[in-house]
Amino acid sequence: MFELPRYKTPDFTLSCFADAPDARLLPSPRDKSAPDGFHATSIYPEYFKIGGKWLLAEDTRMDCVSVYENGKILVKEFRNLREGDMVVIGRTEDASEGIYVHPDCFEVPGAKDKGTFFFRQSRTRETAFSYDYRNLVELLKYEKENGGYVVWVLGPACSFDAGARENFSKLVDNGYVSALLAGNALATHDLEGAYLGTALGQDIHTQEPHFNGHYNHIDTLNKINRYGSISRFIEEENIDNGIIYSCVRNKVPMVLNGSFRDDGPLPEVFEHTYVGQDAIRSHVRKATTVIGMATVLHTIATGNMTPVYRVLEDGTIRPVYFYMVDTSDFAASKLGDRGSLSAKGIVTNVQDFLKNVTGGLGI
Repeated sequence: MFELPRYKTPDFTLSCFADAPDARLLPSPRDKSAPDGFHATSIYPEYFKIGGKWLLAEDTRMDCVSVYENGKILVKEFRNLREGDMVVIGRTEDASEGIYVHPDCFEVPGAKDKGTFFFRQSRTRETAFSYDYRNLVELLKYEKENGGYVVWVLGPACSFDAGARENFSKLVDNGYVSALLAGNALATHDLEGAYLGTALGQDIHTQEPHFNGHYNHIDTLNKINRYGSISRFIEEENIDNGIIYSCVRNKVPMVLNGSFRDDGPLPEVFEHTYVGQDAIRSHVRKATTVIGMATVLHTIATGNMTPVYRVLEDGTIRPVYFYMVDTSDFAASKLGDRGSLSAKGIVTNVQDFLKNVTGGLGI
């Protein structure tokens, strides 16, 4: 039976908190600019002492600025700062300046002292991931039963195999996908697979290249743009399979972001970086589990917006789980190096990963 770790609220009666001064606040000198000495946020819960009370920043992401407004701590990207915003000043994290970062915040049920020296703690191709699969399956069941919000971040490799497409569709159909984040390529190649049976011109069942197959993805993209939307293309061309088809049929929200490399792009793809970032952020704000597959940069981008905790509507504080699935252990390490220290890597290809997960879920 899956059990969420319990949040450990700091003991604010301790002298280090009770005797601490209020955090300093200074106005932003102009739009998009913080005062010198501003405090930058992390992925962890952070408390700020204002008017003698310790306030938690309930909605956060790393590398942003803490602003006190209407009795609450708001976390703003620099581009969203406005002149006059009251910004928290200070770069200590131990409460001495009225700022406390709380990294050791969850108490894992049944956790034992491991000691100080142990082998095989890195997550590499030598790691046995069977335990991770069992945990992930139980987590997904818990999320579905308890109103969790599971965000999936997919790279185009997820569309290259018929089995992977079918298994992800099963996850969508059975309520294990709350939102999909991807790029133009994932959507284009997945719809190419449904329309022409290929991904980048290669048969998704046999891996045989089709004659003139290099046209297939741009023919697909061109036809979708002619219809004006993905949903109209699906309807008019009688599309009946695939990742995007399943999301449209089940009304699962999709955020597709463009890049410098995009062909087209598809009508639903965000072409403005910050508009797309805001769309991703709208789902990350609700996420309780994030799973990134076969896309290093897109997963890192999402990871940089994802804290280790979520404050639920009833005030409960719970962890946010983050998984990175890739064939390279370097990818998972890079995600950690970019600040997403709580992310867990599973080193495998997406076909095997999805087969194991759907098999474990019995779908």
